[in-house]
Amino acid sequence: MFGYVIANREIMTEEQIERYRAYYCGLCRTLKRRHGAAARFTLNYDMTFLVLLLSSMCEPEEESGSARCAAHPLSENPWRASAFTDYAADMNVALAYLNFMDDWRDERRVMRRAEAAALSGAYSRVKEDYPARCGFIEERLEELAGIESSGETDPDAGARCFGRLMGEVFDYGLDSTWGPRIRRFGEELGEFIYIMDAVVDLPEDTAHSRYNPLAKFAEGKSEEELYALLTVLIGEASEQFELLPLVRDVDIMRNILYSGVWLRYNIEMEKRHRKEGGAAVES
Repeated sequence: MFGYVIANREIMTEEQIERYRAYYCGLCRTLKRRHGAAARFTLNYDMTFLVLLLSSMCEPEEESGSARCAAHPLSENPWRASAFTDYAADMNVALAYLNFMDDWRDERRVMRRAEAAALSGAYSRVKEDYPARCGFIEERLEELAGIESSGETDPDAGARCFGRLMGEVFDYGLDSTWGPRIRRFGEELGEFIYIMDAVVDLPEDTAHSRYNPLAKFAEGKSEEELYALLTVLIGEASEQFELLPLVRDVDIMRNILYSGVWLRYNIEMEKRHRKEGGAAVES
């Protein structure tokens, strides 16, 4: 369900790409430093967006540099990191571990159990630092599992639950003015991600008789109608985003919200239309 909040590099300047990559590399380095080399493989762009957002809100002191790594051994790449990068790395580990465990419980996928085992020590440390936050995330995932196992046909139930989870992750604990607004934005973005994931997975879930929150809702609806639903949801998230006092890197974050979040959707639609011989809906 993660990995939708990414940038569309095709419409970014070289300067924007370099800055975006620096935050991504900073998060990767921080994952290794705080949680070991294995944690780097859980790195997702959603948490890179969170670093950009919190850094733009607060403009913290940052460390920066350039270095080679296992993924890029032949050249040095710039990186940037701050206290918000530490936080995003911890949340990255928590979400990855709990997602692996969820997949293991639901589908008994042995590889997921092994991946969870590799992160168990790191997650224990994160939970010690953020007991209430991790407890809240665990509760929301249990609630979501209950919603889905019951065969709930109202997609809003699961979307609201996942939205609350994302709101908790985004709410770093800023002051009483901006903390609730960032939480609200995280909730709206989480609802969009949940429904987007359901739209993308719908044909395969249907073919394999797996639960999909949109299965009943989508009956008789066209691709254009589901696309319209998604545009409403990302519009509500973007509206909350624009209320935040963001200046630094706001162009990169707008790229992500107005274009990047559609990349996986567009790829999936192109695959479907190649099979069907149709034309994809443009976003």
